[in-house]
Amino acid sequence: SEAKIALPRSRWWELFGDPELNALVEQVEIGNQTLQAAEARVRQAAALVDVAGAPGFPTLSAGAMNKKIGFTAGWELDLWGEVRRSTEAGVAMAEASAGELAAAKLSLQAQVAQKYFLLRTYDAEIRLLRDSVARYERSLQLNRNQYAVGVVSRGNIVQAEAQLNSTRSQVQDAELSRAQLENSIAVLVGKPPADFRIAAKTWNAVIPAVAPTLPSELLLRRPDIAAAERKMAAANAQIGVAQAAYFPSVKLFAAGGINIGIAGGVALAQMLLDGGLREAQSSRYTAAYEETVANYRQTVLSAFSDVEDSLAAMRFLESQAAAQAVAVKASRESVEITENQYRAGIITYLSVVIVQSAALVNERAELAILGRRLVASVNLIKALGGG
Repeated sequence: SEAKIALPRSRWWELFGDPELNALVEQVEIGNQTLQAAEARVRQAAALVDVAGAPGFPTLSAGAMNKKIGFTAGWELDLWGEVRRSTEAGVAMAEASAGELAAAKLSLQAQVAQKYFLLRTYDAEIRLLRDSVARYERSLQLNRNQYAVGVVSRGNIVQAEAQLNSTRSQVQDAELSRAQLENSIAVLVGKPPADFRIAAKTWNAVIPAVAPTLPSELLLRRPDIAAAERKMAAANAQIGVAQAAYFPSVKLFAAGGINIGIAGGVALAQMLLDGGLREAQSSRYTAAYEETVANYRQTVLSAFSDVEDSLAAMRFLESQAAAQAVAVKASRESVEITENQYRAGIITYLSVVIVQSAALVNERAELAILGRRLVASVNLIKALGGG
């Protein structure tokens, strides 16, 4: 079924109306180790902001000589903006790290949702295959009974056995794929696969119809775009740091809290003889900034492409689902007609096997398309920046 629901500002997974999915996605933030590592990187970036701003505050040092204790307090005047631009760069990088964390969280949440939906489509496929196995077992027994009284040939039994065992094999294959998805979800939510289970259940899929946002809104919603923009701002601030390095560092110091002096002349003399180091650093930071500008533009273009790809997938898969539903209905009618013809003695049992196998293929294809539509729906939400 489809639900015409607007994209929420958060908890986008609730659009699908599955409490079990909600619980799994919420566990990502708590248990996923990749996300824990990303959060630690954000804390590191925040700490670097304090490191960058530290030179702007007074320092106090103590020393002892000949049983006398002396104190020296000093701090650096940020006349040329070096400390300010360093702090600005640190803040921007911290914000970029936060954006990367949000992007990682969205990606992991989307992976959980997509794998969960595929697992549920395998549940439906396994039920379909098991129902077919039960039906083919009845057909085999019927053919054995008829063969025993000389009504049918041995060929009917061979064909029924081949059909039955082939379908049993397909059940095992589907169950393996489901188990692998279950293990993958366990890792994403930070659980040991051996202790993690998702019980099979009958499931009513909901495919939300999400309206795409305007390009300007997309720029604000996508965390990867925000992170790229903040990296660009940090690189721009680093240019200011490099330019400020051309000017002398001026430090005020007070010994014993009485005498105040200014140091800077030596630093200026050293700066004039740096062998082009500062000019090279300035060029490097300018080139680094231009790199981040190009990366930002590419991130924006990729974001727009993600949205268009997801919209196209949703559109084509919806049409494919409608066509496949017609095919399933026709194949079921064909099975009914063929089985009646066989019971009337008009056709051979091989014709029944062929039509039944084709119907099963069509029904499995319908479930596969449903799974692809659900995955594409999550991709679209992720492309739009999530919640």
